[in-house]
Amino acid sequence: LSSVNVPVSPECHSEGKDNRIPLLKEVFEAFPQTPVNIDIKVNNNVLIKKVSELVSQYKREHLTVWGNVNYEIVCKCFKENADIPIIFCLQRVLLLLGLFYTGLLPFIPFKEEFLEIPMPSIILKLKEPHKMSRSQKFIIWLADTLLMRKALFDHLTARGIQVYIWVLNEEQEYKRAFDLGATGVMTDYPTKLKEFLHHYPA
Repeated sequence: LSSVNVPVSPECHSEGKDNRIPLLKEVFEAFPQTPVNIDIKVNNNVLIKKVSELVSQYKREHLTVWGNVNYEIVCKCFKENADIPIIFCLQRVLLLLGLFYTGLLPFIPFKEEFLEIPMPSIILKLKEPHKMSRSQKFIIWLADTLLMRKALFDHLTARGIQVYIWVLNEEQEYKRAFDLGATGVMTDYPTKLKEFLHHYPA
């Protein structure tokens, strides 16, 4: 495909050459000092083992984070190689929120080192708001209110847990994320984000 729609920016589309997807090994070789986030999409023991071996082979444990929304996959990743940081899966994010709102979070240890979550409010951009029911809008509002909490992000940061929010493509979204204390954001437009950060007060 030479052109595809960008799901998180309906008005945009991405263009490029119809080249093959590079191998993970090639990515590691081309960008030896660049942090890489790996989402293990399939619950496959061989896949997890092979990824772990590549990370170890290129000595990238300090530059790589892996995991998935699925709890079982994240557990397998951690068991396979505890030296590679893992992300919070959906089940653990819900646990995290429960502990935060009950005041128990400071007393509970976590093995995860990265929280990578969406900004729920951007869902309103993906669908036509006037076609959404009140209950759908309420659920989005509630999820956004519960997740996007500066106190939560500040607490996690103080514990050495990095917070990343995805997928943000507008300046107001960048600003909100960093104002809330996020470590960083994931975007389809890195140049646009770089320009924003150039002017954003440190």
